[in-house]
Amino acid sequence: MFDFTFFLTDSHAIMLALALIAALAVLCLYYGFFHFRLGIWHRKGIVDEGSSSDTKLPPVSVVLTARNDAAWLKENLVYLLEQDYPDFEVVVVDYLSHDDTQFVLKLLKDYYPHLKVVPFKEDVNLFQGKKYPLSIGIKSAKNDILMLADPDCTPKNLQWLRGIVKGYQNKDTQIVLGFCGLKRTKTLLGIMQQYDNLAYSAHYLGCAILGHPYTGSGRNLSYRRNFFFKQGAFIRHYNVAGGSDDLFVYHNANKQNTAVCINSDACLSTEPRKTFAQWHRVRLDRVATRNWHSWRGRLMEEILPAANILFYAAAILLLLRPGTPWGAVALAVALKWAWQIVSFAKLAKRFEGGLVYLAAPLLEIYFIIANTILILIPLHSNRKFKK
Repeated sequence: MFDFTFFLTDSHAIMLALALIAALAVLCLYYGFFHFRLGIWHRKGIVDEGSSSDTKLPPVSVVLTARNDAAWLKENLVYLLEQDYPDFEVVVVDYLSHDDTQFVLKLLKDYYPHLKVVPFKEDVNLFQGKKYPLSIGIKSAKNDILMLADPDCTPKNLQWLRGIVKGYQNKDTQIVLGFCGLKRTKTLLGIMQQYDNLAYSAHYLGCAILGHPYTGSGRNLSYRRNFFFKQGAFIRHYNVAGGSDDLFVYHNANKQNTAVCINSDACLSTEPRKTFAQWHRVRLDRVATRNWHSWRGRLMEEILPAANILFYAAAILLLLRPGTPWGAVALAVALKWAWQIVSFAKLAKRFEGGLVYLAAPLLEIYFIIANTILILIPLHSNRKFKK
């Protein structure tokens, strides 16, 4: 079928072929463990508790920090306040808002007594970022189990609190990682954001499922209040503007104390950014704290791009060498793309990502280049408090 006669006499070609095969194996394993497996994964040991067991459900506190988020609070906060849960409160820290945030919160508080508002009129934050106002919100919460979200996040249904609390059925659990998806749009920017969010979430959730939690998203994150203060809150990285979510998880999560809840009831969703500049800021915030990760943490983030670069570089160099059976190289690329699409399809189906999986191979190449450039851009960690 393929003529390897001249190919086998070229030691450099053999090395490139071995590199291609090794990279293909790593990529196939990655797609299997992080995309396909997450798409079909169900946490063992979870017991569905019906309404008859409401008295056994622990009280929880939902904590949000808001700054000029009147529009989002008006649209989304009611879904948190109306959760089907026997005992909970919603704590909103209104930090230096100068829009209608205070009036929206005052109106909602008249109807929902379990809404607690913590207002700030003066900037008393000695550090950059939202860690200080978030710490005040956590300190103001009365319950041990905390649910963290952002004002622009919407629960999939009124069972969100029940869905996340299932992660605490193991008494050793201190941290629960959740998923926040993006609502689907038909624009190219929306499709790119959908892929980026799914791929990023699959990586950190997949690592946690494999027993190596290293980061999380504050858009759907839970931990115990007592554990938060026992671990020193944000003291380790108070001087870092970002990291109220990922650095806290990075420093304190491990295989024994961390659970993952990605059942449909436990998921949140938010609107994609409307402009490339807004989305670019989100991506900058995501990588701004990577320098505070250990080499192991950064290595976990670089497995996929490194394997892809090796794979495509080996394939291109092989095709440039005379005598290389191009059909064999094309077959390797076809196998990679096919398994990648199938695996990402499972992931997209679970998290309602639409048909974005069809463009997964091309989008992956784009993000390898874009993320490399993003990391090389000088990062300004001293950003003001902003979502």
